[in-house]
Amino acid sequence: MTSRTHVAVAVVAGEAGILVSKRHPERHQGGLWEFPGGKVEPGETVQAALVRELREELGIVATGMQPLVEVCHDYPDQEVLLDVWLVSSFEGVPESLEGQQVRWVPVAELSTLEFPAANLAILKVVQGM
Repeated sequence: MTSRTHVAVAVVAGEAGILVSKRHPERHQGGLWEFPGGKVEPGETVQAALVRELREELGIVATGMQPLVEVCHDYPDQEVLLDVWLVSSFEGVPESLEGQQVRWVPVAELSTLEFPAANLAILKVVQGM
């Protein structure tokens, strides 16, 4: 096993639902849908990582966020700690800056998409909001 990877995850909420993106096929859990985010760098706060990742991936700046849930999940090849935050306000218009498919999905339709196993706990929380 490798050491646990700390990942900042954003549940970006908007009028059209929740923003999700599709992982590139060649990446870990490729081809599955996910909530935007990425690794927390050494010395970086989770909030700073979220702001950075959302800017890099989607071209938006989170202006309102609060902790939602923490999820530890062990895949056969990787251990992750998902530090999940609800992003309730942001500046800019989300767009794909890394070539990934991005779309707004109504909360009731999230369960029709295929997510990595680690995201299933996040889906339960989001669907209960």
